[in-house]
Order: sequence, then C-alpha cells, then structure tokens
Amino acid sequence: MSWLVESSDVRVDAEALKAFVGHRFVVVGVPAFNEERTIAKVVLGAKKYADRVLVCDDGSTDMTGEIAEKLGAEVIRHERNLGKGVALRSLFEAGRRIGADVFVTLDADDQHDPEDIPRLVEPILRGDADVVIGNRFRFEGSVPAVRRWGNRVLNFLTNLSAGGGAEDTQSGFRAYSRAALEVIDVSEDGLSVDSQIFVDAKEKNLRVVEVPVSAKYPRDVKTSKKNPFQHGSEVIVSLIELISERRPLLFLGVPGLMLLTMGGAAFIMVLNIFNETRKFAIGTAMLGLASALFGALLVFAALILWVMGKRLSRLENRVSSRKL
Repeated sequence: MSWLVESSDVRVDAEALKAFVGHRFVVVGVPAFNEERTIAKVVLGAKKYADRVLVCDDGSTDMTGEIAEKLGAEVIRHERNLGKGVALRSLFEAGRRIGADVFVTLDADDQHDPEDIPRLVEPILRGDADVVIGNRFRFEGSVPAVRRWGNRVLNFLTNLSAGGGAEDTQSGFRAYSRAALEVIDVSEDGLSVDSQIFVDAKEKNLRVVEVPVSAKYPRDVKTSKKNPFQHGSEVIVSLIELISERRPLLFLGVPGLMLLTMGGAAFIMVLNIFNETRKFAIGTAMLGLASALFGALLVFAALILWVMGKRLSRLENRVSSRKL
C-alpha cells in the first residue's frame, strides 16, 4: 500500500484556502524551545493559513514566547524545559479545548515551510485522511546525509512497531482531523513523540497518508538542540520500549525461539560428540544450556506481555463502550 498522496504542486494563497476551508476551524500548533531567531517567520507564515496559532514556549530562556505573543500567537508557557512530547501534549489539549476542526503542527526552527500547510490540510478537508504527514524525503537533495540515514533507521523501527510503511515517520509537520485530535494519546515526553503518535494513530485505525513537502536545513542553524547521535539514541531506546510493549511476540518471542533452537542444536551436538569420542563437550553443553534457558525466559516474558496487552485492550474497549 502506498501512503504517499501526490498533492498538487501549485501553491494555494491565503484567500483561496479560506474559500476552500469554508467553515472549518484551522489551528496551528508550534512547540518551541529557544527559537527567537526563527519563531517570527514561522508564526507569520502560519497565520496566513490558520484561524488561530498556538505556540508552546517550552521553558525558553530567550525571547521566543514574547516574540510569538507580539505577533498574535497564543502562547502556552512551561516554566522549565519539559521536552517536545510534553509541548505537543499541551498543544493537543489546547486544540481539543478550543474545538479545532483541523490541527496542524510544525517545528519552530524554520525547517518546515508554512506555505505547505494547504498541501497537508487538503486530504483532511476532502475526507480522505485523519492524519497527514509531511514527507520531507521526496526532496532528499536538501536533507543532510547523516540525518537521511539516521531517519531511515528510525523509520524502520517505527514501522516495525506500527506495522505500517510510512516514509517519514519522524516528520513533525503534520495535520490532524478533529476525530484524530480527540483520540490520539500523546504519551511520550521526548523526541520519540513523533514515532509514538504515528504508532498510536495506526493502532486506532486512523487513516494516515503522506504528502511531499519541502524542508530546509541551513548550515548555520541547528535544527535540533541535540547532536544526531544523542537524538537518534533517545528515539531508538524509546522505540525499543514501544516495540517490546506493543509487539512482544515479535520483539521477544522470535529471538527467544531462535535461542531455544540454538540450545537444542547444541544439545544434539554434545550427544553426537559423546557418541563418537565418549567425551563430554562441557563448553558446548554450558553454552547450549544458557541459550535454552535465556530463550525460554524470553518466550515466557513475550507470552505474559501479549496476554496482558490483550486483556488491557479488552478492558479499554469495555470502558469506551460504556462511555458511549
């Protein structure tokens, strides 16, 4: 299944978008931490296509919040830096509270072009999608090689957890329908939040598509507060936790079965050596025993987590049905 929607390349001006949107209430949310150099451009660009612009000032020590507020954005302030996930959670809660019909998120570092907002909201306005991801990798020439390869690793792990085939699971440039905004749970606090939201959307059977968008990576501006290794490591650790929690039979059960098989093969090898030489290969036996025991432990843990997940899912469904 192809997730990519080839939206029109023609830019949509503000008046045309307003006419297209009609009575839809479009809100843009921007998580920001120490982005005084770029926040003005992002806010002014977003205001062209949104009824309201929300900025979550996540404990900035510069003028990020003050600049955004002066330019007409509504600023949600965190007293200290809590992480991108917490900032997005605050923005999602605000979007739900004010009744957004379409909720758009983009980063405050000017990596994303607000002129692409119409491309993101179009599939939702047509009723073709619940979540739209801005795919930056259709224009890979502008993406640094280290970031490109790092994102491929993160994409693989995220898709493994979600069972989906999105090309740019790490993009923070997204649009959400009201239905998606109401049901998506933003549970991660840090940089892995984009992966977690994608997995949650897939688990809740929301229609997720991608549209190609442009991306900027100026050499003199850092698009992340952490270096690529720190960023990638944090996301990978969170993804491993997510995969083991959501897909224990795949993440724990399969390796466990492989170790059990290796243990069995080692046991057979020990027997063959004993039959041929009448000598006991104690090293091979110990290795096989350790492999079998660890494999059995992984399989047992996978089954327990799988059963617990099933029971928790049933309990959540019962609670939801009672609320309805």
